[in-house]
Formats: sequence, structure tokens, C-alpha cells
Amino acid sequence: MNATLFGIGGLFGTRVACQEGGGHLKRANPTQLHEVFDRYASIEKNGERFMTSDDFLRKYIGLFPSDNYNAESVKLLAAILDTNKDGLISYTEFQAFEGLLCYPDALYKTAFQLFDTNGNGMVSFAEFVEVMAKTELNKRIPFNMKSPFVELYFGRNKERVISYNEFSQFLHDFHEEYAIEGFRRVDAAGSGFISVTDFHDIMLSIKSHLLTPQVQSHLVEVASGGEGGRRISFPYFIAFNSLLNNMELVKRIYLNVTFGNRQQEVSKEEFMHSAQAMSQMTPLEVDILFQLCDILHQTGLLSKEGAWNGRIIYSDLYSIAPEQYFKQITMRLAELKAVSRPEDRSVFISILESVYRFALGSIAGAVGATAVYPIDLVKTRMQNQRSGSFIGELMYRNSIDCFKKVIRHEGVLGLYRGLVPQLMGVAPEKAIKLTVNDLVRDKFVDKKGNIAFHGEIIAGACAGGSQVVFTNPLEIVKIRLQVAGEIAGGEKVRAWAVVKDLGLFGLYKGAKACLLRDVPFSAIYFPAYAHTKAKLADENGYNHPLTLLLAGAIAGIPAASLVTPADVIKTRLQVVARTGQTTYSGVFDAARKIMAEEGPKAFWKGTVARVCRSSPQFGVTLLTYEVLQRLFYVDFGGTRPAGSELTIPAVGLAAKKPTNPDHIGGYSVAVPIFSGIESKFGLCFPKFSVSNRLPQ
Repeated sequence: MNATLFGIGGLFGTRVACQEGGGHLKRANPTQLHEVFDRYASIEKNGERFMTSDDFLRKYIGLFPSDNYNAESVKLLAAILDTNKDGLISYTEFQAFEGLLCYPDALYKTAFQLFDTNGNGMVSFAEFVEVMAKTELNKRIPFNMKSPFVELYFGRNKERVISYNEFSQFLHDFHEEYAIEGFRRVDAAGSGFISVTDFHDIMLSIKSHLLTPQVQSHLVEVASGGEGGRRISFPYFIAFNSLLNNMELVKRIYLNVTFGNRQQEVSKEEFMHSAQAMSQMTPLEVDILFQLCDILHQTGLLSKEGAWNGRIIYSDLYSIAPEQYFKQITMRLAELKAVSRPEDRSVFISILESVYRFALGSIAGAVGATAVYPIDLVKTRMQNQRSGSFIGELMYRNSIDCFKKVIRHEGVLGLYRGLVPQLMGVAPEKAIKLTVNDLVRDKFVDKKGNIAFHGEIIAGACAGGSQVVFTNPLEIVKIRLQVAGEIAGGEKVRAWAVVKDLGLFGLYKGAKACLLRDVPFSAIYFPAYAHTKAKLADENGYNHPLTLLLAGAIAGIPAASLVTPADVIKTRLQVVARTGQTTYSGVFDAARKIMAEEGPKAFWKGTVARVCRSSPQFGVTLLTYEVLQRLFYVDFGGTRPAGSELTIPAVGLAAKKPTNPDHIGGYSVAVPIFSGIESKFGLCFPKFSVSNRLPQ
């Protein structure tokens, strides 16, 4: 058994961002970075502190935790920072490497410095051979350093030195050449075929960093199911490796077929059509892809009768793709873990989660309500305005006229009449809505983690119905305060006076109309938001804050406009009718009288104002809610908010998020970068000292 430095994990395609919305990793504060350096530097020389290889790689980065570690491997990897090659790491070198880690090509730069052993900015053939000789792979299957491939890069006499850009391409192609040479070594007769066992051994020896545990455990079965039966042809071997190398392309082809929908099943014919249109995959590679899915039998591959239906979904690709380390760093102010596993959730944890959602929902709701409250006030006054001939001259010609007159007669603060009771009611309203929606959605989620569209609608409808308990009293008080300013010189109306005047049952006047509005609103809004949000996510499933705002605003347009008639009826029922105005005894009575006296257009009064209020309000609310969840994340045994972070599960050290709080700035990705040296390039170095290694 070979003991290697890092577990099998990947960094190919790594996407690192520090701020919401992506970008390059943010540099660490120099003062804080110097404090971190001094904390781990154990050597003092001529009044200056230095880190040893052990200080940096074992104590600071956290690799090689065993006492019986391989000192040569530690020294080799730590030399990446040691540009002076004096065996010590100065603060200047430590700071320079932190800056390097912030570059988008940090993995290639780190690998280049690994091979640039003399620190002259170029890699010679001798340096390349020196480092490769220390890898586990070269010890198992020595590479032919006299091959034409090597000569093309270093020259026939191996005297040419390679720059960073050239070496990056060399390193990218080298491992593919290594696999081909492994095939040639086994196929000594030159038949173009190798046995399944040889294929298995080559893949585990040379390409293990591209194999997930699922694929490794079924490798022989997969190979046996190929066209060659118990023999593997060279074309099949090349196609298999090409598929593993290009799984990100496979995912893009899938998303091209489904127009970004990650839950839609795709047949081989549909996938092939898209792949050929992009001219990137061969038919053999597509056959192997679907063969792998067939054998692995991941989610979405079985029909109701239990038979293979020849279709794949996006999540199936994770079982084949090299386990990549995608990490979206989002400038969190707090990150807590309430339970280690979902199975550990207790009643107390469930209650605690509701309190957490209640708090975030109340803040988000208050921000959203305050942002658009002036629009809501104008909407209410426009809906309450009667247009019958008996009422006399209309007070407002349109929404803009209403807005101007409120400011003229009541001042700017007049636009915020009734805001206080609105904010007092937002907390329970948002909490109950989010909690019920999530609770009901959970009931409709299948074993694959998917939810049917009708389940989303029912969950939204239940959320809308539950909120009426809180919103109806809130709405009736708010509306009466909003219209109170219409009477010039009238007595100032207080919220508490309205509550006392209405009484408990009076607070629920118009509740049927409120239900008639809120149930369909939420039934439309929540599914629309979820699907719009998914459509606006980037190719890695991440939602920029602007896409959250846009998704919330777009979803609010149909939801707000389509329920306007119910909102008009509710407003008429909840406002106190003045002398000469028609009174209503209920929902149907109000609908009948409005139709008879004012016509069908009256049901759509304030539609524009309602859309202008609800659309941005819910956009701001959902944006605030999701950003707060990212900033103050608490894991209650569930998952992160959809679109907030894409983390593809990895194994080994690459799967572990850096837990050392001293990993700041670029060093927050140091662990996956060092792991990527193996996972991307297959450069595995011994982990333990020779005395601790098991026999080969």
C-alpha cells in the first residue's frame, strides 16, 4: 500500500471568491498577516524571525499531522515558498506566497514553484526529473524521460529551460502522456488491447486522482461492460480518460440541453445531439458516460418499474466527475454548527432554527417594508378612492398626483403613516410564512431531494394562508392610518386607538379577502422565485446578490398583479366608509357592488402601484434574508440556502475546510491548493517516513 501526502481530492475548475458575487480572493491585512507569521515562526536570526518547513506546512497549514511524517516531502513542499533556497521562510516570502494564492491561476503557479527548485524562474529538465523522482507514481511506474514527448519540450539534448507559461502546458499534457505510456508498457505485443485487470491497475496507479470512490469500486464492472468485453482497446482507454478529464464540459452540455434546469432528465439521444452541436465529445465518450451512470445507478436512473430508463440528471454527474473543490467564500461574520448530522436534530434544535429564521425574517421584512412603504401608502389611497358619481370630485387623478399631494399636505413623513404597526407585524408574518413554506416543502421532497411543481404551489399556498393570522390585524390598522391623512384638519389617528375601536374580532374584518389575496400570492410567488433564482444562477449554481434581488422582483410581478382584485376588495372592507360612500357586508357583497357601481376596471385599481410596491419589496426582502443567512450562517443539520455556495463534496484533506482561524487572505485556500498538486496533476509525495511505510 502506498501512503501519499494528500487524499484524493480536486481543485480543477476551482472558483474562489471573497466578496458576495465573486471576484479574486481578497489579500490579507499586512498587520494581521505579520502577527500570524510571528505566531508560528520558531527561528530568530539576526533580529529577524523565520519559519521552518515544519512550522509552515505542519503547524500552520495543518498537513502531515503524524509524528512519523516524511521530512523530505515536507521540505520539498515548503521550498515552494523558500525562494532564497536557504531552508528558512522569511516574512517577505510568506507574504509573497499569500499574494500568489490570490491569483486565479494559483494552482499552476504553485506547481511551477515546486519544480523551480533553484528559484531562477525557469524549470530545467534536471529540476523536473529531480522532483518527479520523489513522487509515488514515478516509483511505481517510472516515466520514460527519453520519450519524444519530453524532447519536444526540453529539446533532444534536454538543455532547454521552460518558462512558467510553457511549463503549465507541459504539466497539463504530461499526465495524459503518462497514461498512454502506461498502456504501452502493458501492451508489449502492440496489439492495441489490454486486459481489464491491467486497465484497472493503470487507472488506479496513474489516474486515481480522477476517480471517485464510486467509480473506483465499479471500475472492473464498467470496463467489462465495454465493447471489447474482457479486453480494453486503446480507443476505449483514451475515451475513458478524456471523459474524466472533461466532466466540466459534460456538465455544460447537460445544462445546454436543459436550459439550465438541473433536475430535468436527459436521454442519450438528447445529450448526443447537444454534444455534437458543440463538437466537443465523441460518441464513444457519450456511450461511456451513460454506461457509467447505468452501472453506478445513481439518483434518477430508475423508472417506476425499477428498470434503467436511459436518462441522467445533473446530480448523477457528481458520481463520475473528479471530486472537485468548489468553494465560495462569502465574508461571513459568524458561522455556527448546531448539530453534526441531520440525524442529531432534536425538538430543541428545530425550535432554535425557527427562532433563527424568525429573527432573520423579521429584519429582512422590516428592510423590505420600509424601502417601499411610500408606494404602499399611495396604492392603498388609490384603491380606497371611489369613482361613483355620488361621491363628487376625485381626490387624486393618478398615483403620481397622490404622491405629490401627500408630500404637499402631510409632509415627507406622511408617506410613512402606519409604518410602525407594519414593522411590528412583519416579524411574525415573515417568520410564519418562511417556516410553513419550508415545512410543507419538506413533506413533498422525494428521496432524490427534488420537489414537484405542485408541491411548491401547495407549500406556497399554505404559507400564504398561515400568515393571515398576523397580517390581517396588521393590514387593517395600517390601512386606516394610511387613509386618515386624507381628511384635512382631521383628528390625528393613533394605532392603539384603531385597535381599541376595532376590538379582537374587528381586527379580522376582511380576513376572507385577505386569504383570497395571500394564498394565491404565495402560491405564485414562492415557486416563481425558486425557478427564477435557479435560472439566474451562474454555471456553478451560485447566485450573485443582484440575481437574488432580480429574482425576487420578477417573481413579485405576476404574484402581485394577479391578486389585485382580492386586494381591492380587502381594502374596501377594512376601510371605514365615509358619509355617502357605499358600505359592504362581505367579500361577495363588495365584489357585486364594486362591479355594479364602478365597473370591472375598479378591481384593478392600484395594480401598477401594487406591483411597484410588492415586486421590489419582496426582492429586497428575499435579498436581505438570503444575505443575512450567508453572513450569519448557522447549520441546523440541513443545507445552505440554495445558490449561496457551491461546494461539491470532496474526500481526503481537500474535503476539509480550513478550520485554522489564522488561515487568512490567500491562505484560506492553501489546503485545497496544496491538495490540488496531487488532485490535478497526480503528483503524490510520501506522507510517512520510510520506517512507517507498508510493504509494496
